[in-house]
Amino acid sequence: MTPEQYVQDKAQKSGSSFYYAFMFLPPARRQAMTAFYAFCREVDDVADDVSDPGVAATKLAWWRSEVASTFAGHPSHPAMQALLPHVEAYGIEPSHLLAVIEGCQMDLDQTRYLDFAGLARYCDLVAGVVGEVAASIFGRTLASTVDYAHRLGLAMQLTNIIRDVGDDARRGRIYLPVSELQQFDVKASEILKRDAPWGYSERFSALMKFQAARADALYDEALALLPDEDRNAQRPALMVANIYRRLLREVEATGFQVLHQRISLTPLRKLWIACQTQWRGR
Repeated sequence: MTPEQYVQDKAQKSGSSFYYAFMFLPPARRQAMTAFYAFCREVDDVADDVSDPGVAATKLAWWRSEVASTFAGHPSHPAMQALLPHVEAYGIEPSHLLAVIEGCQMDLDQTRYLDFAGLARYCDLVAGVVGEVAASIFGRTLASTVDYAHRLGLAMQLTNIIRDVGDDARRGRIYLPVSELQQFDVKASEILKRDAPWGYSERFSALMKFQAARADALYDEALALLPDEDRNAQRPALMVANIYRRLLREVEATGFQVLHQRISLTPLRKLWIACQTQWRGR
């Protein structure tokens, strides 16, 4: 398997919404985005799939050294071998990749966030920076598009957090800020409860409506920040944003029944939303 085949396989098997946007990119940009996405998945999998914190920390340390080796011209991992030919063309820097690793390190170091400011910093590392790199690969021409990319990344990561409350709780993590749990009188023990009747309540529903409203507002803010000059080039990002926003609507439609199940869109629906975005241009 060549590095290019490896990253393609990684992206395809992930079932991510990003994969459907990749399909609409020209070959060179698609290859770059697929390689970058594969790197992000590899690092994220360390935090999610490695149960021993010491082993996970060692793996992330290895990834930091691999970033240094790659930018010195000596990548060893197939994802980095596939990414290296594209870093100069799309302005990908070591700091971008190290930020993603730092975000995943936060998953190892803490399982709670005291307030939204702390959560937003985490989201910026694992999603905002990803959005910035993706915007460059898609073909941004204005510096102001970076602000749009970071705001959109925050909206999408908050959508992930809303959808994954139950999954994250089963890993012992609660991303919803402690201050907001207290604001709505929702106990951490209720979210961490692992059997029926779970932790559903009017208080939990109110908390989740608050989270969804903030994410929804951030999508609007992000779109307002996107310059008209870059709108066409950023169409793949708009595809992903529309898929995520539809997912947020689906979660809302269930009454935020996210503690005992993981709500998702089918691959066909994701592809249909991507196609609609391509046709409409927004």
